Amino acid sequence: MAGNKVICHCCNVDYVTIRKEMINGARTLDEIEESTGAGLGCGACTEEIEKVLSSVCGCRSVSLETVVNAVKNGADTVEKVGEVTGAGTACGKCKSLINNVIEIKK
Repeated sequence: MAGNKVICHCCNVDYVTIRKEMINGARTLDEIEESTGAGLGCGACTEEIEKVLSSVCGCRSVSLETVVNAVKNGADTVEKVGEVTGAGTACGKCKSLINNVIEIKK
């Protein structure tokens, strides 16, 4: 997802804010709602929030599930995850999130 667009207009929560919460360990809609308020207004943004939550690397179209599976299968560094999945090998903006997945293994 390119740029920093507002995802939740009711609470003025943007894409970068959601990604920062993911880097801090948020993995579910409930956790994003609790930490940002996004999704608690009209609810029209919940599908978009779920899309953000499911993706780690937009450049290579790598899902969170793919990265988690790579970590569970032994990829214990950002570089190893990149070798297995391609995540983090283009622009690198997702490396902090990949590192968090490695740290908390989810």
